[in-house]
Amino acid sequence: MTKVPAKLYIDKLLKECREIVRAIALLSSPIKNKALYAMADRLAADEKKILAANDKDVDAVGKSFEADVMKDRMKAAVARVRMTADHIKEMADRLRMIAELPDPVGAVTSRWEQPNGLQVSRVRVPIGVIGVVSELSPLITVESIGLCFKSGNLCVFRGAPEWSLTQQAIGTCLSEAAKQSGVPIGAWILVERPDKDVAVELIRSGRSLDAIIPRGGAGLRKAVTEQAKMPVLCFDGGLTHMYVDADTDMPLAQNVAINSKVQMAVASNSLDTLLVQQVIGRQFLPPLINRMLEEFKIEVRACPKTMALMGQMAMTGHTSIVPAKEEDWRTQFQGPVLAVKMVANLDEALEHMVAQGPCLTAVIATTSYQAAMQFTREVDASAVLVNASSRLNAGDSYGMGCDIGLSGSRLHAKGPIGLAQLTCEKYVAFGSGQLRYPHPVPETYFDAIMLKRP
Repeated sequence: MTKVPAKLYIDKLLKECREIVRAIALLSSPIKNKALYAMADRLAADEKKILAANDKDVDAVGKSFEADVMKDRMKAAVARVRMTADHIKEMADRLRMIAELPDPVGAVTSRWEQPNGLQVSRVRVPIGVIGVVSELSPLITVESIGLCFKSGNLCVFRGAPEWSLTQQAIGTCLSEAAKQSGVPIGAWILVERPDKDVAVELIRSGRSLDAIIPRGGAGLRKAVTEQAKMPVLCFDGGLTHMYVDADTDMPLAQNVAINSKVQMAVASNSLDTLLVQQVIGRQFLPPLINRMLEEFKIEVRACPKTMALMGQMAMTGHTSIVPAKEEDWRTQFQGPVLAVKMVANLDEALEHMVAQGPCLTAVIATTSYQAAMQFTREVDASAVLVNASSRLNAGDSYGMGCDIGLSGSRLHAKGPIGLAQLTCEKYVAFGSGQLRYPHPVPETYFDAIMLKRP
């Protein structure tokens, strides 16, 4: 059977979006919350069906490596795709969390009255149709659908091909639960075809999508930003820096650095570059680097000063640090790699951060109020944290609930993109006949005009 071309497939899939998104935007909070709770319950009830579909995805991934001599790669790929009952529970819990969050749609963010009596408000409204292209687990599928739905948007989700059957099973149970709760059919769309061409056509669908969100690595972000025909809502491609000041609590700074790098090394807000003030380098760096290498298996790429401080470390049984290349200072690793550099002072650290491009998350470890204030004032990042892990740059850490990703954008919201950030604002003004002057009809004719009215 001949496949429908990718463009025709996407065009057909998105054909009814504009009509459906209007209905979704007008759904009341009780209906949305009822649907989200029903979806969570249905996920839990369909656990066996979802895991059975996941087993087929796992088998398919395993067979794709049969001719590959790299057995470790096969094991890692299979482990990545495999889901458990705990994963299903986490998905259901995430939907219930979203249901409990305040509905941003219709919220009045500000209100004032003009001297002429015009009452002006700014009101949150949905963005519209949001595309999500993901390389991540089905938890992101459920989270994206839930957040877009609660904020009154229609989500068009294209997930990673290795979870295709799992996502179809999840999509079916979510859609059926939502339909039984009074939600219009088509409140979200799962793109089922795994072809790369289909993802490319979705990214280019500027007439149907109002925004797009990439969820994955640097390659996906690059493809989306280069080819998207609509605004990219969630770009988390900047670097994460941490600066350790001379005036610092060293055990605290070490814990923050380890958590920032090791807690989830593949995350976009995991630590990429550690900058340490030179005067404390001899005390601070050797124990930290040894722990990174030996205990946490993090590859350390170091500046010449750090290399000289640590020595060659070439004894048998010891892992060595390696000299950093120029590109390491501007690389978002999203993996078990850390670049380390000693700097003279805070000003040099700030200059380094500016020179290496956009900054997603910035951390300072210091006991100096002056240094902390200078750092928070001068660093241009989606989030600046003082004496706290970069991994806390997330919606749940800020009391927003879950988020759909991080953004370093200057044109929309910086930081976590949660429910409120999945809306925009419009002006609503109430008047009592106010006009903009000069009025084209002279005042002497007002009475005559009024007399002519039926």
